[in-house]
Amino acid sequence: MAHPPTITIKPGEADRILAGHPWIYKGSILDVSPPAGDGDVVHVKDHRQRPLGTGIFNSHSKIAVRLLSPDPVVLDEAFFKDRIGSALKLREKHLPASTSFRVVNAESDFLSGLIVDKYEDVLALQISALGMDRCKPAIISALQALFQPRAIVERSDVASRKHEGLPESNGVLIGELTGPLTIQLNGIRFEVDVLGGHKTGMYLDQQMNYQAVARFAGKAQVLDCFSFLGGFGLHAARAGAAHVHMLDQSEEAVAASLRNAAANGLASACSAEAVNVFDWLKAQTRVGVNEKLVPKFDLIVLDPPSFTRNRASVPDALRGYKEIHLRALKLLKPGGTLATFCCSHHVSTELFQDVILAAAFDARRVLRRVATFSQSPDHPVIPSIPETEYLKGFAFELVR
Repeated sequence: MAHPPTITIKPGEADRILAGHPWIYKGSILDVSPPAGDGDVVHVKDHRQRPLGTGIFNSHSKIAVRLLSPDPVVLDEAFFKDRIGSALKLREKHLPASTSFRVVNAESDFLSGLIVDKYEDVLALQISALGMDRCKPAIISALQALFQPRAIVERSDVASRKHEGLPESNGVLIGELTGPLTIQLNGIRFEVDVLGGHKTGMYLDQQMNYQAVARFAGKAQVLDCFSFLGGFGLHAARAGAAHVHMLDQSEEAVAASLRNAAANGLASACSAEAVNVFDWLKAQTRVGVNEKLVPKFDLIVLDPPSFTRNRASVPDALRGYKEIHLRALKLLKPGGTLATFCCSHHVSTELFQDVILAAAFDARRVLRRVATFSQSPDHPVIPSIPETEYLKGFAFELVR
């Protein structure tokens, strides 16, 4: 077997890699010898020829090398079985009662370009990197050995595949699956469309936050904005909310959330609308001359999709975040709770709180922070890889 090509990186570029970050950008490369083909396994060294690890090369991507190990390794079934098995043990430690969770979270589990979600006995696979795509047969074999799943579904439809020179790839890879399946999160049943739903079917990163926010819901009038399948809303209803009203732009998601409410015996406490949430909030906070707005809700949840995919669009995103918070605060009763989330890596926790406080200032409201949220432990955070930390959230109590 031929020895893999060697990538030598420029002086000053090794420290970030030694700290654990797996990405090597094109501009960091000093030399490639012998020439490497796209998708090839490569060994990486610093400018003094000290080994840094094994990765996968792609000349078409800004991320020219994705490191997978600090040691020389063969990317075969045994490698993936060991690496995925380690990731599974982490989930079993921190989410021992969960039957649906993210098994592999790309960089968080040192498998850059690979996501694997477990929905009961079905696995959803998402690959965003060329080198990982080449390893698909070994990955599938490892998943079969570890989980014996009823089906493995591929949902490799992310935009980043284009930057890797890859087409979309979706469908059932192993086993049989037709239509939605039923999963359980925290004892609540959800209908999930793994084959055609958003992401790979559901936002598993909020699994623990669903319960954390529900503790504010006792006998409350609840507004769940950007509700998707009803994760926050149904947990609030089960916790004793007087009524939960869910809003989402997707008619399919709204219909599914109402079916989920009925399946859990919560239909009488839930209602939902398929609307543009921005427009709905504007309409609800519009008052005429000499009219006073009467707040309606004891708990409002804001869990929008990411408003920004890059740093250039952050200012526009902040304006969007400020707008929805300004409107939501006007609808929140004194003493009520606002639970709010941001899932953009490009908006820091500090910046997100600043925009909330700016909205509160404009609305002439005073807030008390009562909780801070992050992503569930099946989406691990590696501080030396900042991209692994993206979900942040707060609960604020309206003082006046």
